[in-house]
Amino acid sequence: FGVLIEHYAGAFPVWLAPVQAVMIPISERHAGYAGQVADQLKAAGVRVEVDARNEKMNAKIREHAMQKVPFLLVVGDKESEAGRVNVRTRGKEKTEDMAAAEFVEKIRELIARKSPTL
Repeated sequence: FGVLIEHYAGAFPVWLAPVQAVMIPISERHAGYAGQVADQLKAAGVRVEVDARNEKMNAKIREHAMQKVPFLLVVGDKESEAGRVNVRTRGKEKTEDMAAAEFVEKIRELIARKSPTL
């Protein structure tokens, strides 16, 4: 396993990452929706966590980005009303807005492919 850590410098491919996605609610009132999406992901076999700590959103994003989590899913009013998630993919500057169910399928396919890259 040490060879893999060295090879990937901690940035494991999504299928190998200990935490594959982190839900980041913008505020406390979005934690319920974040939990619902996390439950959908867990049902699909995804290793996901919800970071509902009382900290600033940017601090949470920075912390999980430093931990090299493949996907950070930010949810707020707009996302919870529309059933969507804002996806931050490791190594990409631009975020992507997509339906929660669409993201579940996307990550399931990535995990099933076992690609050596994200």
